[in-house]
Amino acid sequence: MRFLLTFAFILGVTFTSQAAEPAAKKKLLFVTDSGGFIHDSVGLSEDVMKELGAKNGIEVTTFRYTRDPENKAFEPYAKSFRERTGKPVEKEHCGRVNAETLKKFDAVLFFTTGNPLTKDETKDLVEWVKAGGAFAGTHCATDTLYGEPTYGELVGAYFVNHPWHQKIKLKVEDGKHAAGKAFKDGDEITDEIYQFKDSPYSREKLHIILSVDNSSIQTSIKNKDGVDQVKRADKDFAIAWCHEVGKGRSFYTSLGHRKEVWKDERFQDHLINGIKWTLKLADGDATPSAKIKK
Repeated sequence: MRFLLTFAFILGVTFTSQAAEPAAKKKLLFVTDSGGFIHDSVGLSEDVMKELGAKNGIEVTTFRYTRDPENKAFEPYAKSFRERTGKPVEKEHCGRVNAETLKKFDAVLFFTTGNPLTKDETKDLVEWVKAGGAFAGTHCATDTLYGEPTYGELVGAYFVNHPWHQKIKLKVEDGKHAAGKAFKDGDEITDEIYQFKDSPYSREKLHIILSVDNSSIQTSIKNKDGVDQVKRADKDFAIAWCHEVGKGRSFYTSLGHRKEVWKDERFQDHLINGIKWTLKLADGDATPSAKIKK
């Protein structure tokens, strides 16, 4: 009997020790290479993501430059980046996003402009997500890699312009999704509001989480030449969405232009839970919106 009790005690200690072990941290690569417009909120975004990561068991690594640092474009870029964001760009802030790099991470977040990846690197990223990787983009991630259609399909859309920089009301299309719970229908937020090209954006492919309440904006804005700056004939102005990509997942939100938005706890909750959804750590439907029966 003493032997059985001792054996049971040892088993109990073993199981308790195993259960007490903390879950391994997920690793997120935050890419802020801004080969086009450099947002002044990028520096703050890096600080916010570090804090959010620490609170949610996610280790965040930032690449501020993902091109060749030996190129003559590097020094003027580093100077401009520091002036706009307050962050330096040294060799330790550089890294290529390719198949080898991606093996070290569970998720990738883009807050980018221009062409941060080569054609081969774009292929590596897309294949990595299809194999089970997690991709997320915020704001200008849709103002990135216009020449790579597979990237457009991955992020879900391409930016066309932003006729509104103002306070808008949000329409919560899926309040049950982890990334939709931070906002309530009719909540107001001030930011630079994007509209997207007709393709590849499609409700036949994407699950829309947030969109613009059109009662809070002008749906026709003509310039001095009489050209309407509101391009979408369907007046469909989505803000955040998600979709499945092979065995992996993709989430995008167009919010994040302003520093005030990065400081907004609602946005922080929206973004981190969108990322957690891509990591399969949070719940949320991904059925394309056009296929949902109302």
